[in-house]
Amino acid sequence: MRGVAILAFAAAAAGAAHAADPRYPDWPCAQAKVPELSVAAMWAGPPIDAVGEAWKSDAKVRDLVAKLAARRTSLEEAQKAAEDFIAASGANKAEKAKLLFAGLFQELNRQRTEVMDGIERITRKEKDLADKIRADRAALSEAQDSQAADQQKIADLSGQLEWGTRIYEDRRKTIRYVCDVPTVIERRLFALGRAIAQAAE
Repeated sequence: MRGVAILAFAAAAAGAAHAADPRYPDWPCAQAKVPELSVAAMWAGPPIDAVGEAWKSDAKVRDLVAKLAARRTSLEEAQKAAEDFIAASGANKAEKAKLLFAGLFQELNRQRTEVMDGIERITRKEKDLADKIRADRAALSEAQDSQAADQQKIADLSGQLEWGTRIYEDRRKTIRYVCDVPTVIERRLFALGRAIAQAAE
């Protein structure tokens, strides 16, 4: 019975999920892939086009960006830290707000890109593994149907197929979890951008 279950799962694996958007064949998530975030969608404050890398020259801003971008810092704590920093900037509120958001945008966009690249790497490995599962399934079926069945070969192939199926299933679970991370990053950036803009008013 266990062998039947493995073969059924292997058949499903052989038809690994295809991408909804043909432009991104390795993107497996239900969420549409948006390669780059838009500043306009995340920021209602003064334009940051001219900021570039200037935020890195301000030690306080640079350190705060690292703190706010870190997922170990709760969103509530990050919002308060950003608001306190802007409030303490006096007449330089608008300039500090631009520097802080520009740094956050660059850092969180970088994190998001790394996560998405990782998801696509896992997907490519899944496709390769699905091909191997299909080949192992065919080899096992052939060995079982042979008149001179080699029981050791059948046992080896069964074990190989079971192990490959287990890895495949674990990766699928990982992908389902990680698919939410880019959206979490986007929400964090939007919430922090709003807090910074409001504090600078």
